[in-house]
Order: sequence, then structure tokens, then C-alpha cells
Amino acid sequence: MACQIPSRETSQPRCRHFAGAMIACRASVGIVLVSALALSGSVLSGSVLSGSAAAGEPVAEGADLLAEQLAAGEFAPALELAGSLEQPRERDLWLESIALAQARSGAAGASFATVAEIRDDLVRSRAIEGVTGSDQPVRGGTGGGGTGQPAGARGGGVEPDFDSLIELITSTIAPTSWDDVGGPGAIQEFEGGVRVDALGLMRPAVRTEGGNELSSLRQRARTAGANGQVRQPSPLRKVSLPRLEREVQLRLASGRPLDEEMMVMAGLQRIQYILVYPESGDLVLAGPAGDWTRDRENRLVSAETGRPPVRLEDLVALLRHYEDSPDGLFGCSIDPTREGLANAQSFLDQSSADLKPGQRKQWLSKLRDALGPQNVKVFGIDPASRVARILVEADYHMKLVGIGLEEGALDVPSYLDLVHVPPGREPPPPLDVLRLWFTLNYQALRASPQRDVFELRGQGVKVLSEKELLTAEGKRVPTGKSDALAQEFAHRFTKHFAALAAKYPVYAELQNVFDLALVSALLKSEGLSDRAGWRMLCFGDANQFVVAAARPSRTVDSVVNHRVINKKHILAAVSGGVRVDTSSIVEPGGVEVDRLGKLDSERSRSRPAGTPRTAWWWD
Repeated sequence: MACQIPSRETSQPRCRHFAGAMIACRASVGIVLVSALALSGSVLSGSVLSGSAAAGEPVAEGADLLAEQLAAGEFAPALELAGSLEQPRERDLWLESIALAQARSGAAGASFATVAEIRDDLVRSRAIEGVTGSDQPVRGGTGGGGTGQPAGARGGGVEPDFDSLIELITSTIAPTSWDDVGGPGAIQEFEGGVRVDALGLMRPAVRTEGGNELSSLRQRARTAGANGQVRQPSPLRKVSLPRLEREVQLRLASGRPLDEEMMVMAGLQRIQYILVYPESGDLVLAGPAGDWTRDRENRLVSAETGRPPVRLEDLVALLRHYEDSPDGLFGCSIDPTREGLANAQSFLDQSSADLKPGQRKQWLSKLRDALGPQNVKVFGIDPASRVARILVEADYHMKLVGIGLEEGALDVPSYLDLVHVPPGREPPPPLDVLRLWFTLNYQALRASPQRDVFELRGQGVKVLSEKELLTAEGKRVPTGKSDALAQEFAHRFTKHFAALAAKYPVYAELQNVFDLALVSALLKSEGLSDRAGWRMLCFGDANQFVVAAARPSRTVDSVVNHRVINKKHILAAVSGGVRVDTSSIVEPGGVEVDRLGKLDSERSRSRPAGTPRTAWWWD
């Protein structure tokens, strides 16, 4: 891009936006700023708003002043000028131009701080491409005025031709005033740009990133975007998903790692509310929060309660799942094989009913060998995701508690401990396969009449049971009902789930996954993302935000145990899994409407009024 060269009659030349290395001079006709890129034919006429101009949008009043400020490297006044605009669309486009100018002047840190102020995620994504020099097209096309060209084609990365430009200036502007023909003027190139006047004084045409104004800008952005009290307990912390995505996107684009506070979503421990603010473009998750640490298993947990925080990677995995899945159903199952069950039955028929002291351990080992490993199946969700690992781990651990291989909580004995056979009555001889599985357990999902705030009510998780009988061929025959003991175990596990989750963090992790599943389902069914103007350009793109993957489990050791009552063996094997089906909860008829105004009041108290745009969470 190039600036207009004034004639000798012009006393106040109007300079235009430019990028790359620069040359400036003060001749008798006044100050002239020229871009070396002018020689390559990259010219911007009439507007500093490259995005706006490319789309044919009208140029806001003050564009010429903004162009002059950017040309002179006066970025702080330019930011103030952009901030005075009333129309968010124009403001975002101006901020995009400022960020590009800062990046081209070498102020990379300041440019990212400016990009962070852009609300529209399409404009922000395009600005990030320009700032980083990416040659990848903007996801979602070139809507909103983008050219769709690589950054270099828009002016970045072009090597300036100083010799040709200097010759052009000295031969056309006051030719007799330059030192090579005996005049007082001097001109030469320097990195980032030069300013030369007729007295031979040279100074930078663009301020470097080390200037006080840009340092202050970076500090302001850092302070606004990262509240130092994030580790303080909060009864209701609010996390804006669009703002969090913006900060994540900026960090990834600048090659910086994500903060741990981002990965744990500012320490959220449960999700209580979903709040929508179309006027500010915020979609907010709110719930209790606090400090976090790592436990002996290296699991991130609350420093106060030991409860794991909500994880960003789980949210992203579930957002993508519900975007791509027609019904949203997902889960896992852990089941013994048909062959293994037949082998175990045969072993029981052939083994002695009476075990001598010290033989129990060896006998159980042989029984497990006969049963063999159980198959793990994950459906509806990526088996390599952390979400899948939590499902499988929680399900397997619940089965260990169910048959007494892991200790439960108070009033949660194992299934085998619940068996009581009166003297003289024969205990049931066959091997029973108990089917126990986790599913959703929300008392109600409440919404305001305007459906701009939702409340998740209930503990979220319950255990169901179904007795399955084993035939001689090893087939599992679903009965469609649960026997009294299995039902009693499932009831107690559900009733005392909070105590179990406090003792074993994996159950709290499962609870968080269920919360996030319900949130993701609501976003889709209610169109909440569209109402907030949030397109999920980063979280929805697997190439931008990569969800960590691990080798998925295919098999696990068999879960089987036994108990001797009246000198008889009572044995139990467990199958089952996790089934997450949110369809009945989020359907319009399944949402309870709050007519008392309590949710509207909570939304009013939680709004981000007065919160800096660069802050992604607040209390």
C-alpha cells in the first residue's frame, strides 16, 4: 500500500495506511510517508479499513485520521479512536487494521492485545491470520470482508526495494534539495522505517514495541484478561465461553501454551447455570469454583474439597460430539465374553464346593482366568478422548465396589454383602451376571420465560440395575427387571453418590462430564450459540484446538467375586456401562419454566457489566 504524494501547493499531506519497511522525509512540501510496498503495486485507496474496503462496506467517519495515526505509529490514539465508535462492526474492523499495522511494525505482543479486543470471531480469526502471517484460509470462508488471500498476498512478507524507492523520492520530490546534489536533505533506509527531513534529521517512522505506550497496552490487556484472584474460592464464578475461546485462540496463534486456569475453566467445580447475553456476545457457564492442586494420582482436584474441576478439553470434545451427532447418545459398556462366561460356568460345575483355608485366593484366580478379560466398548464419543477414559474408569470402579473388591462408603455395602440367606435355605447356585450402569439423574432443568438462563438441578448421576441370568451356553439373557438386591445396591449407590464422589474423584469427574453433556445438548437444542453470536471457530476446529488423545482401552480384567454362606458359594460377575442420553431432558416439554423470576434475577446479577472485554471470567 502507498500514500498520496502531495504537490508543492499542499501544506498538509494526507497519508494512508501502509505496511512493511518505510521511508519518510521532510522536504519543503511537508511530511511524506511512503511504503516500500508501493513499488509492488499494493495500493490502498481511500480507506484504512482493508477488511471493510475489500467488502465494499462504507468507511466510517474518522478513517482518514486513523490512517494518519497508523502511518505515524501512533497506536494508542488509534485504539482510543476505534474505541469511540458506536457500531461494534466498525469498531472490530478498525481494531483489525490497528492489529495488522502493529504486527507489521514489529509489535507482535501489542498486536495480539489489540486482536483480543475484537468481539466478532470471524473478524478476529481473520486478524489472527494477518498478524501471524498464516497462509491458511480463515475457517468459515472470507465473509465479513476478508480477501481469502494468504497474509503475504495482502502485503506481509514482501522484501522492500529501498534503492528504487529512494531514487523515486529524490527524483520527484524537490530534486535539488538532497545532499547528493548539494542540498541539505538526507535519506536512508532503516529497519522498520525511517523519517528524514531537509535538515538531515532521521528518527523512527514507527515506534518499536519497547515504547512506553505499547508496554502499557500489553500490561493493561494482561491485567484485564487474567484476574489474579482466580484461585480464590467463589460461590458462583462465571466463565464466558466466547471470551475463553478468544484467549485460547490468541495463545495458540502466538505459540504460547495455555494456562492451567484455562484448562480447568477458572476452577469451576460444577455447572449450575447457563446464561446468555446477546447484547455482549457472551454465553456463560456459572458455578462454584476455587483453588486446585494435584493429588497423589496426579489428578487435578480442588485444594479445599478434593473435587476435580471442570475440564476444558472435555467441554470441547462434547461440543463437537453434539454438533456432529443427530441424537447425542454416547457411553460405554464393559461386558464379559460369551465364551468366558461359559468357561466360568464349567469351572464352577467342576470345582469343589468346599474351600480349605488358604485356597480362596488361588480358586478366585482360576475363576478369573476361566472368565478371561472383559470387552470395553465406547460408542458415540471418540474412544481416545479423556471423556471416554472417564466413562470407562468410573464404570469399572463402580463394579469393583459392587462386588466388594473396592470399599464403598457408609451405607453402601457391596452386592454380595447385601445377600442374607436364612439358615437351612440353599443359596442360589448359578453364576449371576449383574448389570449395573450409570445414567443421567437431573431432578429438573429450569429456564427463564425468555430461555436466556438455564439452571441444572440434581446431582446428575444415578445407577440403574438389571439382573441378567446366565444360561448353560453362556448367553446373557436380559430379564428387563432388577432383582431386589441389585436394585438395593443401585439405590444406595445413587443416594450416597456425593460421599462416594468425595472418596473417589473419578465419580466427580463423571458428574462433570454429565454436566458438560447437558450443557452441550442445550446449546444445540436451544440455539444458544447462535443467540450469542458465537461460531466456535476455534473450539469447533480440530486443527486449531487439539483434544489430547490416549490409547483407548479395549479390554479389562474380569470383575468377579464370591462369598460363602452356609458353606455354599455365592458368586457374582458384573457387566454394564455408562449411557448418556440427554434427549428427554432438553426437549422443550422437559424444561421447567421459572415463573417466579428467580432465574431472571440471577441473570441480572451475573451479567458482565463493567467487566473488561479481555476478561474471560468474573465473580
